[in-house]
Amino acid sequence: MSHIAAPAGRPLGVGFLGGGPVTQAIHLPALARLKDILEVRHVMDVDPGVASSVAARVGAASSTSMAAVLENPEVDIVAICSPHQFHAEQVIAACRAGKKAVLCEKPFAMNGDEAARIAEVSASTGVPIVVGAMHTFDPGWLAAEQHWGDLPAQAHTIRSSIVLPPNARFEDFATEIITRPATGTPDYSDIEVIKGMMQGGIMGLAIHDLPLVRRFTPDYDEIEVLQARHVRPFGYAVSLRTPTRVIELRAVMNNTWKPAWTFEAISDDSALRIDFTPSYVQAGSAVATFSRGSETTTFGPYGHNGYEGEWRELAELARGTRRAPSAQALIDDLTFALAISGATVQNAAAGHPGATQTAGATA
Repeated sequence: MSHIAAPAGRPLGVGFLGGGPVTQAIHLPALARLKDILEVRHVMDVDPGVASSVAARVGAASSTSMAAVLENPEVDIVAICSPHQFHAEQVIAACRAGKKAVLCEKPFAMNGDEAARIAEVSASTGVPIVVGAMHTFDPGWLAAEQHWGDLPAQAHTIRSSIVLPPNARFEDFATEIITRPATGTPDYSDIEVIKGMMQGGIMGLAIHDLPLVRRFTPDYDEIEVLQARHVRPFGYAVSLRTPTRVIELRAVMNNTWKPAWTFEAISDDSALRIDFTPSYVQAGSAVATFSRGSETTTFGPYGHNGYEGEWRELAELARGTRRAPSAQALIDDLTFALAISGATVQNAAAGHPGATQTAGATA
């Protein structure tokens, strides 16, 4: 299907598939700051009350039908914020509908076969796809990328450390959430619960930093999970290695600790530390600190964060002023995350936190 460029003076139209907390607390505030280039025109949710209430906040149309969004000529960009299991089919449908760009919250697919289908459809239709791993769009990360030199090739240690309160606290800071999903008290004695929480931790939280980790791990297809533990009430402690790298993934969501989200890459003579702002907080960019020998350089903070950065990129992709990201890179990021997730779940199921599980590219 051919694409008709939006008139230069008209903001691009955005349609949402899913009107839950991510749409309400993250994307609508980010788009409100970009109203000269992007405008919400349609909100779809399976709950008609959520759809109409969220749409009313921004003067958009509402519906309970994906087709209504995809057939709306005012929608140029589709944002997929639905439950994970619907992502692949909705991405494919948006591409086939001839939209100018698609944003899909992570993960954009649940397995390699779905990812391959998405890549094929994106290539055949020419519709660019952006996955909402917001840190890769953060200006603090992008500034560090321009100055870290040979650190990706030389790094021997990579760490991702996340300490956050439950999402609801930051969601409420951002906006009044309509119909937040109910949660219960997990049964920590049930191994299936632990497995599910470990998978959710990797694919829902660590996945934000895994594209960054992979950037510093050239032999990422030879990863071993040395240790994987569930951290109560929700979190994980995972130790990994490759032939040339040591990787530590740590996270906990707790009601009392001060929020902190850091990424580090360390070599024999240089180090990078990036302090990201917490999810759901519209508080400017990350701050990157790069050290080599006795010299230290700081980048940031800048005026916007990765959420706004991904929307800026989507607008450029939709207008054809930026080159589309590589579909293979998206597949590689997903394969990396699935491999780590699968091996950590195996580790939990085996009941031996210190056991070694192989997490190859096909795991």
